[in-house]
Amino acid sequence: MIEARITPCLWFDDDLEDAVAFYTSVFPRSEVVRISRYGDAGPGDPGTAMGAEFVLDGVAFRALNGGPQFPFTEAVSFSVTCADQQEVDHYWTALSEGGEESMCGWLKDRFGLSWQIVPTGLYDLIGDQDPVRAQAAMAAMLGMRRIDLAVIGAAADQAARSTGV
Repeated sequence: MIEARITPCLWFDDDLEDAVAFYTSVFPRSEVVRISRYGDAGPGDPGTAMGAEFVLDGVAFRALNGGPQFPFTEAVSFSVTCADQQEVDHYWTALSEGGEESMCGWLKDRFGLSWQIVPTGLYDLIGDQDPVRAQAAMAAMLGMRRIDLAVIGAAADQAARSTGV
């Protein structure tokens, strides 16, 4: 287990084991470290998963089956930085399956957890020092669900050519 002072802890209703198995299958350098189970003392049914420790792409996580009181919201999300469009497509396809696609690279997976699938270079384009390029890149991104960096870059380039920059 990777020891960190700060470790995200995810609260699931009752599907912690399915979620951990799914996430560790999607990301490289991932493993289930430990699943702890309820005993006769409860409060869950004996033998069912109470908590877990796992690693996703080298980052330590904890999780618990806490019940339906606190569902996930978009107020907390995990951002996945992708080296290229192939990675964007991989994570988008895997994580959105059974979930819900949103705008600008955001999605909710089938467990309700929010993710941002972000290609390297996106923030350079939407934060370009040329405001025409930056605005064109932003406008292109706002029209997308799954981010396509080549399309955003082309929009920025076209806008710059149109203004003679």
